[in-house]
Amino acid sequence: MTDAVVFDLDGVLIDSEPLWDEVRRGVVASAGRDWPADATEALQGMSTPEWSAYLTDVVGVPGSAEEVATRVIDGMVARYQSHLPLLPGAVEAVRRLASRWPLGLASSSPRRLIDTVLEAAHLSDHFRVTVSTEEVGAGKPSPAVYNEVVRRLGADPSRVAAIEDSSNGLRSASAARLRVIAVPNANYPPQDVALALADVVVHSLDEVTPDLLAG
Repeated sequence: MTDAVVFDLDGVLIDSEPLWDEVRRGVVASAGRDWPADATEALQGMSTPEWSAYLTDVVGVPGSAEEVATRVIDGMVARYQSHLPLLPGAVEAVRRLASRWPLGLASSSPRRLIDTVLEAAHLSDHFRVTVSTEEVGAGKPSPAVYNEVVRRLGADPSRVAAIEDSSNGLRSASAARLRVIAVPNANYPPQDVALALADVVVHSLDEVTPDLLAG
């Protein structure tokens, strides 16, 4: 039985990973630093304090983590305002499942970007709870963000489905003891060991139906 559904945002509802990569690489390049080979995957799922500290402490971008975060987030807002990269079937999937269950959102994006995306996509009213990893003190793969969403929904985690795409997201939802539905992103596929944590693997959001989640 399913009592609630929790969506990830980046890579599930919006094709934002290429934009995050582009904006962060731009900030790093403007500082005259090189982009580490493993940085793109390492940054997926990190909270804002975590990834901004990574850029300053590991990559060597000058300035405080807070200043670097502001530059990156400003760049993301500008890109979303120019074009919102909703993934195929995202709006339909949210509306389809919201007609059946209360929805939550567990995102690594900062609050400012979560609200920007949901308002632009006219989906804000479909989510009962939205939580950013920056609000719980730990990014994915920590289960903290999912734990908080489930707590606010007042649900039993074993009766909540999570829809995720990335390695760290899959680990986070699994550690929170949710039923994990994986929708792997073809451009940023999860590691096999992380994908193995999913209870169900689908190829697109069109397959995420009430019948699938009720089973």
